[in-house]
Amino acid sequence: MSPKTICLTSGKGGVGKTSLTVNLACALSRQGVRVLVVDGDLGLANADVLLGLTVTHTIRHLLEDDRDPMETLIFPEPQLAVLPASSGVPDIVNLGPDDQERLSRILRTLAAGFDLTLIDTAAGIGPSVLWFGALADQLILVVNPDPTSLTDAYALIKVLAQEYQRREFHLLLNAVRSDDEAFQTFDTLAQVATRFLRVEVLYLGSVPQDPAVTRSVREQTPFVQRFPRSKAALAVAALAARLSQDRALAL
Repeated sequence: MSPKTICLTSGKGGVGKTSLTVNLACALSRQGVRVLVVDGDLGLANADVLLGLTVTHTIRHLLEDDRDPMETLIFPEPQLAVLPASSGVPDIVNLGPDDQERLSRILRTLAAGFDLTLIDTAAGIGPSVLWFGALADQLILVVNPDPTSLTDAYALIKVLAQEYQRREFHLLLNAVRSDDEAFQTFDTLAQVATRFLRVEVLYLGSVPQDPAVTRSVREQTPFVQRFPRSKAALAVAALAARLSQDRALAL
């Protein structure tokens, strides 16, 4: 079974995308899936912070030096690896064609050693976000019920559909108060995107509001580990099980 790449992205910052990526990766790894997390927020990396990792080398070093990409990976768990990005380095945010091609080769090489690669992008419609979105096999848009989150998600879908010919998008609703709110939020965005952009928008699931999420971020420990029986952790574990079993989505 060939390895797959899923890009988790969002139109708006602050929707919990990185936290979901990290926790989903941890949940998948504990279900026997070999997972690589790529921090695709090239200038403002946070995945390592949420995992409490000490970073020595990053994607920036891979692009600047002729080093073994495996030496850059950090393994917080045997089945889980993280490829860190830089923080506070504006020069790397907008990759040129040569760097894009080189990074693409590096990611293909690394991904071959895993079942699934999760790319956590920056928010918005910046060049690196669009490039990672075009590179991945599948796209997951993280959205919360905030109207600005919906507006920005629609803008991202529009650009990826019109300029990169992406036709399918999976929506993951985060920080919802109920299933009804999740379905209503999804339906609002899906109807508009389907009607005006002619794309397929699929409901992937939802993660409820949960104080355990905030506590785990402060403690730099994934909530699926720190609070495994919390509402958010159970929802992410269920999502991980679905992804690991549904070949159309992931494996």
